[in-house]
Amino acid sequence: MNTLVRRLRTLPLRSRLALLVSVAVAVAVAAVAVTCWFITQKQLAEQMDNDLRHQVSSVKSDQIVAIARSCQSGSPSDTRSFPGPTIQVITTSGQVCTSQGDAKIPVQSSDLAVAAGTEQSALHTTDDVDGKAMRVFTVQVVNQVNQDRVRIPDTAVSIASPMEQITQPLTTLAWVLLAVGGIGVIGATAAGLWIARTGLRPVDQLTETVEHVAATEDLTVRIPVEGDDEIARLSASFNSMTASLASSRELQQQLIADAGHELRTPLTSMRTNIELLTRSEETGRAIPPDDRKALMASVKAQMTELAALIGDLQELSRSGLSGTEGPLKVVSFHETARQALERARLRGPELKIVSELAPWYVRAEPAALERAIINLLDNAVKFSPPGGTVEVRLMRGALTVRDHGPGIPADELPHVFDRFWRSPTARALPGSGLGLSIVARTVESYGGEVTLAAADGGGTVATMRLPGAPTPPPDQPAEAP
Repeated sequence: MNTLVRRLRTLPLRSRLALLVSVAVAVAVAAVAVTCWFITQKQLAEQMDNDLRHQVSSVKSDQIVAIARSCQSGSPSDTRSFPGPTIQVITTSGQVCTSQGDAKIPVQSSDLAVAAGTEQSALHTTDDVDGKAMRVFTVQVVNQVNQDRVRIPDTAVSIASPMEQITQPLTTLAWVLLAVGGIGVIGATAAGLWIARTGLRPVDQLTETVEHVAATEDLTVRIPVEGDDEIARLSASFNSMTASLASSRELQQQLIADAGHELRTPLTSMRTNIELLTRSEETGRAIPPDDRKALMASVKAQMTELAALIGDLQELSRSGLSGTEGPLKVVSFHETARQALERARLRGPELKIVSELAPWYVRAEPAALERAIINLLDNAVKFSPPGGTVEVRLMRGALTVRDHGPGIPADELPHVFDRFWRSPTARALPGSGLGLSIVARTVESYGGEVTLAAADGGGTVATMRLPGAPTPPPDQPAEAP
């Protein structure tokens, strides 16, 4: 059985479908044919038994009495030939008298019981002396005398018909059913192959497309979607998958190109400064102390910018498409914001940071959430004027960070969350252009949203909204920031 299953699995899918259809049809045809044969056989047998009962009553009683008396007198040669089925008279002594031209039928014990009067009738199947199968019906011999029916003692009459009256039609029926069933199975096999080939044509197209994509890495190929069945949904899912992969590849290529462009600027400047310092050492021409100090400060600033850019790229790659690094937990949003505020105060000690934080609990990854808040605060600190004020407020899951800097022009607001995008007015300031992109990706992965807008009276207000509740779930305590 296991070997058969393994062999079936090696066949193509359409061959397996056609084989299964053929087997199913063959089983159904065989069941119908066998049932039909047995029903016909039963009906023919019942009809033969009824015919034998009627034929007994149609035979003239004086003819049967004549045969019976001849048997009793010991002169069976005086019997006459009767048309129709075989008629045989038997006695309790076992003597048999059969109509002329008919072969004798062996007497059964049930026949003797009828002749002795212990049974009214008997019905059985046996072979005559010529070996022919016969259906035999035996009854008592009764003579009509002056309106009275008088039984002849110790005598019974058997009437028999050959079983070939049943077997021949049944044999013919069996051959007809076999021929019709064979034609049906062959037709079902052909239909199964056609149905499998037609039904699996979309699967063949999908297979060819997948093989083409695997060989050429061409993600622009699409499969036509027809209807709304399982194959159509599979084709639509494949098209969506290839579209997502193509978009992901484009984003990856764009990220690589943007990262290369952003890395080229500090590297070029750093190389120029280092070449100046190296040339001074090689030629022995000392650089004035002030210029050398400026060069070293520039190299240090460029290294800091380069390290920040690499750190942002690593952060973005770890978060991937989902924006998260680990499993989500119930986090105290207000405590996390408070921790981020402490770090922001260290980065801008000359600024005044005021806060109002109401309790709010969200489901997030603690480190990623804190980093997103810090990025928003860093953005506000960077663009705030010296001695300015940064206002932070958390109410019902909405964290707002408002600065009093120059603000962002309205035509630049749609681009602030793009990777590596930097306002032309802010290119001289430190930064990689990835901070707000990381914030947006992180917040969206938690089911929230982040926006930047111009604040009333000047400056910019950033709003981060996260779904949550003012109290943590009783079975899940908040994660410490």
